[in-house]
Amino acid sequence: MGEQTTAGEFDGHERRMWAGAADAYAGSFAALCGATAGALLDAAEVRAGTRVLDVGTGPGTVAAAALALGAEVVAVDAEPGMVALAAANAPGAQVRHAVLPALPFPDDAFDAAVANFVVNHVEDPRAALRELRRVVRPGGRVAVTIWHGTENSAMSLFGLALDEAGVRRPARPTLPVDFARTAEGLRGLLEQAGWAEAVGRELAWTHREHPEVWWSGPAGGVAGIGMTVTGQPPATVARIKSAYDRLAAERVAGDGLIDIPALALLASGRRQETR
Repeated sequence: MGEQTTAGEFDGHERRMWAGAADAYAGSFAALCGATAGALLDAAEVRAGTRVLDVGTGPGTVAAAALALGAEVVAVDAEPGMVALAAANAPGAQVRHAVLPALPFPDDAFDAAVANFVVNHVEDPRAALRELRRVVRPGGRVAVTIWHGTENSAMSLFGLALDEAGVRRPARPTLPVDFARTAEGLRGLLEQAGWAEAVGRELAWTHREHPEVWWSGPAGGVAGIGMTVTGQPPATVARIKSAYDRLAAERVAGDGLIDIPALALLASGRRQETR
């Protein structure tokens, strides 16, 4: 459970959590998160000629998918390492550094905005969504994804390994402005931020990955689990890895991969036409 935070503390924690982790993320968790790109772009009605803003682009997975549709893409991220990766992976996009909820774009600059697993990583999600509304033209669309609020099965192996190794997970700062991690909760968040015709739904799939690739995320310091693992003494890291190897071996299929169940939320809306 998180602890009460002061203004700026949550965002500061997020910057520290992702600092220097771009390459490790791209080689581990990015494929899992990228699985929602098609549904996200479809919900935002991105097609050939759409001028779309991809916020929190990470290694550029969604930006590259939008380019493949023929869209005009601008992509931003708060982590400089991600900006560099996205520029390499989506060479047709304009990629730059920017941090929600203060984007360096004029009002009504885009036809659509997308944010893949982003709004739960900013201190004030409503302010972030209001900022996206500002930069999207009247009649334009937004689509966002986050993880479902139930136990995230995609990360359960790591939690079990920490427990077996006797490692206590540190509390992380809570969102000062929080919301229910359900389809209705995310839909309501868009509505509260002024988006019209807001709808929400669940996205469920199974990601398949090699156990060593999956482990490379925490080992590389990615996200909260990575901060926990890499913050341990070497002997403790070795205990966590030993526990992880045993647990993963129980789940390995004949092709050497493990099944990783994932459950996310997708919500979308339209900016009201001006009269």
